[in-house]
Amino acid sequence: MERSEEERQRARLEREARRAGRDGDGLYTEVAPAEPRKPGRPPHGRGHIYARRFVALLLLAAAALVAWFVISLFQPGKGSGHGTVAVTIPSGASVGQIGDILSKDDVVSSSFFFELRARMAGKSGDLKPGSYVLKHDMSYSSALDALTKGVTQKIVKVTIPEGRDRSQIAPLVKSDGLTGDYLTASSRSPELNPRRYGAKNALNLEGFLFPASYELKRGASSTDLVNKQLEAFKENFSGVDMSYAKKKNLTPYDVLTIASMIEREAQLPGDRKLVASVIYNRLHAQMNLAIDATLRFQLHNWDKPLKVSELNSKRAYNTRTRPGLPPGPIGNPGLASIQAAAHPARTKYLFYVNKPWTCGKLAFASTDAQFQKDVDAYNSARAKNHGNAPTKC
Repeated sequence: MERSEEERQRARLEREARRAGRDGDGLYTEVAPAEPRKPGRPPHGRGHIYARRFVALLLLAAAALVAWFVISLFQPGKGSGHGTVAVTIPSGASVGQIGDILSKDDVVSSSFFFELRARMAGKSGDLKPGSYVLKHDMSYSSALDALTKGVTQKIVKVTIPEGRDRSQIAPLVKSDGLTGDYLTASSRSPELNPRRYGAKNALNLEGFLFPASYELKRGASSTDLVNKQLEAFKENFSGVDMSYAKKKNLTPYDVLTIASMIEREAQLPGDRKLVASVIYNRLHAQMNLAIDATLRFQLHNWDKPLKVSELNSKRAYNTRTRPGLPPGPIGNPGLASIQAAAHPARTKYLFYVNKPWTCGKLAFASTDAQFQKDVDAYNSARAKNHGNAPTKC
């Protein structure tokens, strides 16, 4: 059947369209279907976002590290330090060794940064040896200035033995070259109020003058030493647990008084808490303490024999004739005796006497009968030693 002209024209157009699709020159182009995306695989654009975020975090961390380094190196706002510390820079020490010394003595916070600052400032070869009085936690620039100037200070080291009273400390202070009168300086001070420790009627700072070794500038005053002693006392006493003493209705001042007696009575560290237990037990039993060291303190007699009249006197510090604790400390106790006074051993001991030939060890007893045996043993050993105390080992 013959097709009409219209049909033939339509067929021709379809053939031309198919030919154009094959040759790529026409409007019709077959496109392959898109490959399906695998599950869990982010589109290409999201990966770029993650990468940019990671780079941003790296840059932020780097910036923080740089900021920390700069702040650590230049220490903006840091002052010239506090307190005092004696530092000796040996001759020939390198800037690194000097940094180690300053860091160890808490003058600067980092030996590394001190050395770096010194090299950056061109001062690594200008640091002078000698004895300095510097401060704790100084800035690097302040420490460099001090060591570059080479201002040295001669240091006086004053050692206060444990248990000594004010009248015994005064000559030591004078012999070490400190100026002023120690007894006057240690009468009172704005640095410490004894009333805060339960000392209502304290006449002076006896008991609060912490025994230790102190370094001061040559020409320093007795007041300078007293201030250091009071500062050391407050620092050490603040760490003492007072709970047991409080249960026994004892004030901090009472504990200091007991500790001062322990210093005089216990010659060996192991006897401190035992002596403390005797004092606590006798106070509880309402027995006079009968510690002659308290009377010796009032009489300023630590070496000569006490007279019978003195032993029988009603003096305020005579614990043979007066009950309870003496009016105050009879010296300045160290930390070990203070801790023993705050926490005595739990015993039933009421007596003690020196044990012969034991380098000062004490013989403790809970009964008068045992105590008399210990006294007889001591007296017998003394007699055999031609009247001298049998204290050698």
